[in-house]
Amino acid sequence: VQLQASGGGLVQPGGSLRLSCAASGSSLGINDMGWYRLAPGKQRELVARIGSGGFTNYADSVKGRFTISRDNGRDTVYLQMNSLKPEDTAVYSCYAKILWAGGEYDAWGQGTQVTVSS
Repeated sequence: VQLQASGGGLVQPGGSLRLSCAASGSSLGINDMGWYRLAPGKQRELVARIGSGGFTNYADSVKGRFTISRDNGRDTVYLQMNSLKPEDTAVYSCYAKILWAGGEYDAWGQGTQVTVSS
């Protein structure tokens, strides 16, 4: 399974962006999907995750501003980012836990740069 991410870019503080990540390829299903981010000089951070049934978790730093959702029919996960702050600047990477006959493995999309700056 391959993941294709899109939607990053440059936005002013207070602005919004929507990231998308679509999975393609054969599998027995997809469990969790989510987004990590990596900023210069910082550790990788789990931003948000969503289970196959819709249960969500968010990093404290983005609660109330970011919303994760998924379209199971399209095997796509979205991250709506509102009220963006300069500290949200990072490379955002999507992941998906893929089910196969041997169990489960993690698939990763390419990173997409999000820059929040005036």
